Amino acid sequence: MWNIVEAAGWPIWPLLVASIITLAIIGERFWSLRVDLVAPKTLLPEVRELLKKGGATKEVCEKLEQHSPLGEIFASALMNMNASREVTKESIEETGRAVAHQLERYLTTLGTIATVSPLLGLLGTVIGMVELFGAFTSTGHDVAQFARGISVALYNTAMGIVVAVPSMIFYRHFRAKVNSLVVEMELEALKLVELIHGERK
Repeated sequence: MWNIVEAAGWPIWPLLVASIITLAIIGERFWSLRVDLVAPKTLLPEVRELLKKGGATKEVCEKLEQHSPLGEIFASALMNMNASREVTKESIEETGRAVAHQLERYLTTLGTIATVSPLLGLLGTVIGMVELFGAFTSTGHDVAQFARGISVALYNTAMGIVVAVPSMIFYRHFRAKVNSLVVEMELEALKLVELIHGERK
């Protein structure tokens, strides 16, 4: 591996840093965007039982806020349960926007890496070509410098693609995952609104 880094020259270092950041984001998002962590299926039945027992206290709402992103949305609904249906829905929508923003954390960075990595690879390619043409002089050419120019160009091109492709794949995967979770939370929140206002049992 170190031999490849040496052959690719200094332009490969930004790509190596980008690859490390990509792996860290992918691992963190896989962990953080689990359904049981974001929108647990058991939460609505638990809240239903609380409502049957006499409503939700301030302490219960605070616990819900700390429970999960869905719990945060439920807490905002319960805090406005004595208001009209429209007010309750507005509070849910406001909290839902904030929660959706939290779920999209780091995805902009991942998308930026997917876009920029091929350009960094192209920069390495250009630098390699400069070294390659620098090997030709009026008295002949330097074979070692010629070979180094080729290796710098090819390794950086390949590394740029290697970093960009999985970054783009997982960027799109996590965006779709976030959208799916947001829809799921919206449906659960609507069920809670119906429970609060006596339209569902």
